[in-house]
Order: sequence, then C-alpha cells, then structure tokens
Amino acid sequence: MNLITTILLITAALSLLLAIVSFWLPQMNPDAEKLSPYECGFDPLGSARLPFSLRFFLVAILFLLFDLEIALLLPLPWGNQLFYPTHTLFWAAAILILLTLGLIYEWIQGGLEWAE
Repeated sequence: MNLITTILLITAALSLLLAIVSFWLPQMNPDAEKLSPYECGFDPLGSARLPFSLRFFLVAILFLLFDLEIALLLPLPWGNQLFYPTHTLFWAAAILILLTLGLIYEWIQGGLEWAE
C-alpha cells in the first residue's frame, strides 16, 4: 500500500467512526422550548422592526475596518524581500497613519463613548 491509499483509508474510517458516534451518542429530550422556532426565549409577539442602535453598527464597522487592516498588512514581511522595500514600508505606514487618524477623529467626535 502506498501512502496516499493509507491516508485515504484512515480518513474514511475516521469519518465513518465520527459519523456513527455522532448519531449514537447524543440524547434526544425535546421539550416545548427546544421545539419552538425561537430558542432565545422571546415571544414572537412584537414588531420585528425595532430601532437599531447606531453605536452597535459603529463598533461593528470599526471592527471590520481594523480586521481589514490586519489583512492588508499581512504580506508586509514578504514585501521586505522586494527590490525596493521602502515602497512597501511607505504604503504600510500610510495605511496605519490613515487608520490612526480616523480612530482619533472618531474618538474626538465621541463616537466611541458607549454611555453618555
């Protein structure tokens, strides 16, 4: 047997074993709360169009923005191996400075104040 066949057999056997255990192991005790379409405990009697807090939206956008910043700066170590690493460092510094200025602006405007 070669290595690929062995790996495929082990993977298939492990998958089959895990599938059998997942159907055999859990205990099914359904009650009224579990069978309801809303498991969170809220009764679906009110309007679904409740006002949404803008602060939650702002925090989510800031999180996505800084998460994107990490993704943009991730190839920075490989950029140092180029012919002109100063260009890479310049653009990375420009991204960081722009995001820092935006964060300072939000802070000064009071957008990060959770409770007033």
